[in-house]
Amino acid sequence: MSFLHSTLRATSLAATIISTSLAAQAQQPKLDPQMQDVLDALKGLDAKPFHTLSVADARAQASAADAARAVQREKKVSPLPEAKIVTQDIAIPSASGALPARAYIPEGTGPFPVIVYYHGGGWVVADINTYDASARALALGANAIVISADYHHAPESKFPAQHDDAWAAYVWTVENIHTLNGDASRIAVAGESAGANLAANVALMAKSRKATMPVHQLLVYPIAGNDFNTPSYQENAGASPLGKADMEWFVAQVFTSKDQTADPRINLVGRDDLRGLPSATVITAQFDPLRSEGQSYAEKMKTAGVPVNLINYDGVTHEFFGMAKVIDRAKVAVEAATADLKKAFEKNN
Repeated sequence: MSFLHSTLRATSLAATIISTSLAAQAQQPKLDPQMQDVLDALKGLDAKPFHTLSVADARAQASAADAARAVQREKKVSPLPEAKIVTQDIAIPSASGALPARAYIPEGTGPFPVIVYYHGGGWVVADINTYDASARALALGANAIVISADYHHAPESKFPAQHDDAWAAYVWTVENIHTLNGDASRIAVAGESAGANLAANVALMAKSRKATMPVHQLLVYPIAGNDFNTPSYQENAGASPLGKADMEWFVAQVFTSKDQTADPRINLVGRDDLRGLPSATVITAQFDPLRSEGQSYAEKMKTAGVPVNLINYDGVTHEFFGMAKVIDRAKVAVEAATADLKKAFEKNN
């Protein structure tokens, strides 16, 4: 083989390797640039992975919502029109004491349909203030009263305290929402992450107890299983703001034993009593360890005959939903969710 031929062949091989490498890079999933801005802001606020912190420090550090607000201020994005929603702080009685809650009331005469909303935070961190943006956006988009209900947190209150509180908040809303000009015959449940698990359980409890059924479920990246080796857990083990080790940390705070996660209130994908549940919107995110179980639960509901709108958003992470002011895909997700809620409310009007 001539020197020239060898050189040309080597050059061709190198070009092929480079081309293959570039093609592989192009196929790698990429974060949405707006999502990256929020994660950069979160890093700038010195937020650390939950699993590296004590409970006290995890509660005290900046949240993903804080990072989104920082980006909103930096980009001088107006808080309107969501800021027009009127709020009223209330206390919901329960067997374990008063639960802080906030009513978000849209403009108009009513009576309004109602959304009982449960915030995320792994049942350990965050509160109704942290998730204010989601509740405001839902109230505005669905033209509904949102009751954002808090619950007792772990490790001070172990499972199933949070589920008991969620049910108490729902029952109180059904019985008392007329005092806030709400329509008790048009109540939906909604939540994010740990709160989406609570919302799903409220629907299941209403069915089993033959109580007033919610007309719709909005489940945003729900905790719906106890398998930490799903495809999305493997893909997003080190993701921010939620990774596999962080979820394991939450489990350690909430449950007296990891075996408790097999409880059907946690392992929703293992249930076989889903027939007859209200319609659902299930929203998942690409860079989220919870994506697989949320999608599996949606498919199981579909198989049981439940009308389900399952939507996955590429390029975004856990916690993106409440960031509509700074992430376009979050705005699209909120619009999809509120469109489904309005459809359910109109159907039951």
